[in-house]
Amino acid sequence: MLAAVSAGAAELRAAELVMMEQPGCVWCKRFNEEVAPQYGRTSEGRLAPLRRVDITKPWPEDLAEVAPERLTPTFVLVHDGRELDRLRGYPGDEFFWELLGRMLEKVPGHVDTSSTPER
Repeated sequence: MLAAVSAGAAELRAAELVMMEQPGCVWCKRFNEEVAPQYGRTSEGRLAPLRRVDITKPWPEDLAEVAPERLTPTFVLVHDGRELDRLRGYPGDEFFWELLGRMLEKVPGHVDTSSTPER
């Protein structure tokens, strides 16, 4: 039983939320002010840690199967190197959390913890 739990936890850690950003992006700045400071302390942030990718720099090799964007910010939910879902733009903190919750439902083995107030 413990092995199954450990395997499930490892699978969940394979997810990440890739934030495509670029210098001078005002909506990226707003996200950084409203969401980023607490993101890593939330259940969402533990399920899919935030990874930042500057679109003005070379594209990371491990994201070869994820199409880059010109619009920033764009948030891409990635699991095992594959894209599960994408959110273009930053709709404000309340809508962001709601849309992110829907995206995270696509992570294999995901258990909904949105009813737990951690933010």
